[in-house]
Amino acid sequence: MNTNYAGFWLRFVAVIIDGIILWVIQSFIFVPILAAMGLGFAGAAETMDFSDPEQAAGMFASIMALMGGYWILSITLNVIYHTLMEASKFQGSVGKLALGLRVTDLQGNKLDFVKALVRNLCKLISNFTILIGYIMAGFTEKKQALHDMIASTLVLKKN
Repeated sequence: MNTNYAGFWLRFVAVIIDGIILWVIQSFIFVPILAAMGLGFAGAAETMDFSDPEQAAGMFASIMALMGGYWILSITLNVIYHTLMEASKFQGSVGKLALGLRVTDLQGNKLDFVKALVRNLCKLISNFTILIGYIMAGFTEKKQALHDMIASTLVLKKN
């Protein structure tokens, strides 16, 4: 099996590439929604009495709900994108492909959909550890991040 593990910095650059791709995709989804919401907020703002705490609280709640919706959609798109790409014949996201990386199980085999999904859901744990879960890839023997350890996966450089 290929033991040419992909280190932290290669993986970091792949994350940046994928982040740009996902940002573009999210922009096509959110810009029309935000435009529609903005028109609604603009109309409401003209008639709104900002000195009324109830109206101000309602506007604040609307904005927070929109932000929460964006966050949920963003996470969902991220998980779906990475899961589908890692479970595909490509074995990695566009960012990983651009850098010659692939995601495998511990034996070097292609991930099935469930294993790829588990890996990407476990990235949430890596996020909630103030990104320490990702930084671990720079210090572990097999260059595994926390989500790789939990899901029993590796990120390898292609031969």
